[in-house]
Amino acid sequence: MTTTCIRHTELPNTSRLFADLVYHFDRVASFYAHAPYDPASFAAAARQIQYPAARRAAMVAALAAQNPGNPSLEILAREGTVAVVTGQQVGLFSGPCYSIFKALSAIRLAENLTAQGIPAVPVFWLATEDHDLVEINQAWVFNAAHEVVGLKTAATNPLAGPVGPIPVGEAPLAELAAALDGLPYADDVMAMVRECYAPGATFGSAFRALAQKLLAKWPILFLDPLAPAIRAIGAPLLEQVVAQAPELNAALLARNQQLAAAGYHTQVHVEAGSTLLFSLEGGKRIPWNGAPIDTSLLSPNALLRPVLQDYLLPTVAYFGGPAELAYFAQSQVLYQRLLGRMPVMLHRAGFTLLDSRTEKILTHYGLSVVDTLIHETGLHERLAAKLIPAGITEKVAALRANLGSEVAALFADVRALDPTLEKVLAKGSAKMIFQLDKMERKTARQALRRDEQAQRQALYLHHSLYPHRHMQERFYSILPFLAQHGPDLIERIYEHVEVGCPDHQVLPIH
Repeated sequence: MTTTCIRHTELPNTSRLFADLVYHFDRVASFYAHAPYDPASFAAAARQIQYPAARRAAMVAALAAQNPGNPSLEILAREGTVAVVTGQQVGLFSGPCYSIFKALSAIRLAENLTAQGIPAVPVFWLATEDHDLVEINQAWVFNAAHEVVGLKTAATNPLAGPVGPIPVGEAPLAELAAALDGLPYADDVMAMVRECYAPGATFGSAFRALAQKLLAKWPILFLDPLAPAIRAIGAPLLEQVVAQAPELNAALLARNQQLAAAGYHTQVHVEAGSTLLFSLEGGKRIPWNGAPIDTSLLSPNALLRPVLQDYLLPTVAYFGGPAELAYFAQSQVLYQRLLGRMPVMLHRAGFTLLDSRTEKILTHYGLSVVDTLIHETGLHERLAAKLIPAGITEKVAALRANLGSEVAALFADVRALDPTLEKVLAKGSAKMIFQLDKMERKTARQALRRDEQAQRQALYLHHSLYPHRHMQERFYSILPFLAQHGPDLIERIYEHVEVGCPDHQVLPIH
């Protein structure tokens, strides 16, 4: 399999801040601690880590309870070992594909650093403290006809508390099985999923169990921050945040102004009365109001969470998505004041997976993946334009060219006769060109309507590459891809993870 790369600036909805982080670090160097694609950054970040032996021992013991028998525990226990961290919400059926791509990125970099003399282990942070159940209680897959299928649980979160401990209830296993039916490896996938989503499973436990099975080849550690032992280790940092709350909030307000002055957006809104902490008292997750509280009941917000993570772990690098990495431009001021260091921030590996049919359709119509990342109607029209008989296309092009030259000559004569008529002629000329373009579009659409196969191909491309106007990796679970291409697909993807390249990769899988 040979991949091709797409710069993120060619993809929809890429923010300027993210694009500058990965392609023009000099523009954002004041908002991040290390250049993400400078090999020297990792050694520099590792030297800055001050990780007490007692905290290391406590974390290894806490992680052992969540990762029994994992060989990375012994490595992490050694002085000088660093962590390469990533994380994700505990979404139904492992969430979008990029959850797995994040893990593979951390695994690859940890291997690379270890080979370079910086012993490292990969760690996956399970976002069990998040309270937004709506974002995680659904998943999207495709069926054998490559039609989009949505799956959802009936779980509720009446207290708006952390989602990790919430029971999945009756997981939509029958619906998943029906969707995957007809794909060659559906039975293998369903056997694995049923085991992870057995009765009594919570969103946190099921996600971890499935991720551990999907990534069983590699010794990645999973960290659930709701575990009492983990919370006890992080308590001193939260006490520090409580003591410095006004100062930290002021620093964030100043940083937001700096970002705005530089022409960037702020990912997390901060006001004078904002808080970095939530209270988990009574099972709810509500903003902390500043009243005295047991530190064990505190939970970090989106800007503080990575700082707590990197207090708990000797983090040398973190892999995130575009929006996630934008948080860190704000969080840097918290890193400076609370830890005195910040890890290297990297974009996770990103893939669009092409099955053989998708690749053939693209080749047939002379399209790239980027060409398909538009509204479904626009994609239909692009395919339709390829179906217009060559003779019609050539005649329309000739007519457009001749019209331009004839109108230009007429302009000269009219201007000499009466300059006031020039505006009338310009308006008429624009109408003629508009009608010519309209005729060409209608011809293309008619050609597409007459070619039922082309219509099916356009729909297939849309469902495969830009379902519901989302990048494939941000929409579908990895499960239908495994059901279509086999359980070893993740290993095949891993072979193409290039942590030194920020670009998005297009990967044919046959």
